[in-house]
Amino acid sequence: MQQLWLKLKDISDLIVFKHSVFALPFIFVAMIVSSKAQSGTVWFGFKLLIFGLLAAVSARNFAMAFNRYADRDIDKYNPRTANRPSVDGRIGTFNMQLFIALNAIVFIVVAYLINDLAFYLSIPILIILGGYSLFKRFSPYAHLVLGVSLGLAPIAGVVAIQESIPLWSILLSIGVMYWVAGFDLLYSLQDMEYDKANGLFSIPSRFGKEATFFISRLFHAQTVLFWFLFVLSADLGFLAYVGVLISAIVLFFEHRIVLKDFSKIDRAFFTLNGYLGIIFFALIFLDRI
Repeated sequence: MQQLWLKLKDISDLIVFKHSVFALPFIFVAMIVSSKAQSGTVWFGFKLLIFGLLAAVSARNFAMAFNRYADRDIDKYNPRTANRPSVDGRIGTFNMQLFIALNAIVFIVVAYLINDLAFYLSIPILIILGGYSLFKRFSPYAHLVLGVSLGLAPIAGVVAIQESIPLWSILLSIGVMYWVAGFDLLYSLQDMEYDKANGLFSIPSRFGKEATFFISRLFHAQTVLFWFLFVLSADLGFLAYVGVLISAIVLFFEHRIVLKDFSKIDRAFFTLNGYLGIIFFALIFLDRI
């Protein structure tokens, strides 16, 4: 039993399971908004709740495991990442390949069980999720690819409910894309010198710290704009606008914390952004009921 617990802990370390908090709220924002518009209720049923969770978790497991697998040669020389299970031997190459394949299969099967459009989109989504891991080797804009990867979450949510992609879901997704890309820019400042020394492409390594701060602020301003347009386009109510306002305040404090003391990047990255997603979801939920 202890061996099983240790192995599960290694897998959790590999995929950083706690970071699922970034995508899940926005999948369910899209699902409740779509369900309310379709059937007059925010409750879309246990079947889609379970399928939504399975699809979200398997897609994220695939993306994170593929990223760790593809980056083994990079991570083993970086002091910040040298103790990852994919590098230090806790999880072997074959086991990582098996984990990646199993999660890809689960995602595709769940998509097939949801509806035709979800199934048709499943393979392209997996290709995009895996693409982030390769972009840093030739393009400084991998941050945006990561943003697109998480930005697919609301699209997946609305497709599950109504098998279409309305304008409001695209606006919500673009906001998520800029949100994720903006905080990934701040997080990647930790590896700026390592990326420079090893010829890796990132905005911090190519354009420097000050430019990175500016671009991150610009991305987060776009986040607020597109979430405002989402609320407007979906014809949501007062509490949804409050959610956008609170998101803007949280992002402001995130930048203030990082500018003041860069050693607190983990607090800004995980804690504040985790709360942002949960609060945004809660206010949209309350608005719809």
